[in-house]
Amino acid sequence: MIIKQKKMALINDITGFGRCSVAVMAPILSAFKIQAVAIPTAILSTHTQFPEFYFDDYTPRMRDYIQTYKNLNMDFDGIATGFLGSKEQVDIVIDFIHTFRKNDSLILVDPVMGDYGELYKTYTPEMCEKMKELVEYANIITPNLTELCTLLNIDYGDGKFGTDELNDMCAELAKKGPEHIVVTGIPLYKKQIMNYIYSTGEEPRIVMVDRIGGDRSGTGDVISSVIIGRCLNGHNFYDAVKKAADFASKCIKFCEDNQVPQHWGLCFEMFMKDLMED
Repeated sequence: MIIKQKKMALINDITGFGRCSVAVMAPILSAFKIQAVAIPTAILSTHTQFPEFYFDDYTPRMRDYIQTYKNLNMDFDGIATGFLGSKEQVDIVIDFIHTFRKNDSLILVDPVMGDYGELYKTYTPEMCEKMKELVEYANIITPNLTELCTLLNIDYGDGKFGTDELNDMCAELAKKGPEHIVVTGIPLYKKQIMNYIYSTGEEPRIVMVDRIGGDRSGTGDVISSVIIGRCLNGHNFYDAVKKAADFASKCIKFCEDNQVPQHWGLCFEMFMKDLMED
């Protein structure tokens, strides 16, 4: 029997040191026996939380890079997007989706826009509107609470939203396109983090994990790649989110126990066997 290996396009930056973006997503997807194909938005030596880093904006070369795949009539079973730094990059991603999306393609958008009620400096009102356009193409979206509020033009306030409010917000966002939504990293009681899971036509569910240490770079990339890997291999969305949250927690605990600096990311390499299909 011939086995057709699945391919996932990763539209994200490539960072050498710091465990984030494609450097995290590609090996994790490989653990799920999925071929990862990088579409770089930028190339960095280290990510921007380091005191020094080399940064090369890849925007001027992205269209020529992607044209190769068009000329070769490449096909992808899934497309995942991460941080996008400009309106032009969002337009390039939308064109990529138009070109390569199939009827059964799985498209994950991680709208990396901000956190704790604050948007990143690159997110002008125009850029926020472009991200709303991109969300319409997603099957799965993984916003944090700040990003969910921004995509819906809702005031973040003190960040305290009840589950009924979260359900209404997710239902509204789902009307724009995504079938599956997980609002990640919602802090509760200073000791726990809630992930609120919404799937169209199903009862919402919650995955709770203990808060371990402070925020670590690349955590969102670890979580989104486990989710997309599990879903692409046929698991349901809740199962994928729970697996992702548990895996990230295990990696974070290892980092805390071994005094790994927060900006070095998650030592996911130590637990790759845990991702093998059960």
